[in-house]
Amino acid sequence: MRCTDLYDTTPIWYAFRTMILDILQAVLAVLLSTAILLQARGASVGLAFGGSGDFYRTRRGIEKKLHVATVVLAILFFGTALANSLFNV
Repeated sequence: MRCTDLYDTTPIWYAFRTMILDILQAVLAVLLSTAILLQARGASVGLAFGGSGDFYRTRRGIEKKLHVATVVLAILFFGTALANSLFNV
């Protein structure tokens, strides 16, 4: 019996990997929530009170970059959640 068997059988790299995934997922969750809330600012208040929102407009400038960043953050968040569930079996 080795000395390390008395304390923990989990390798240090495994614990480090799961800790990094947990931290990364928490940071991505905060960033994704912030990006979604910033996009909601562009929604018209009139739509909430029965106004018509039948027109289509293209995203330009910072609004387009925010939309792309939201999609990328959502994909990264999903990927880290999947990796977290696969590694923590």
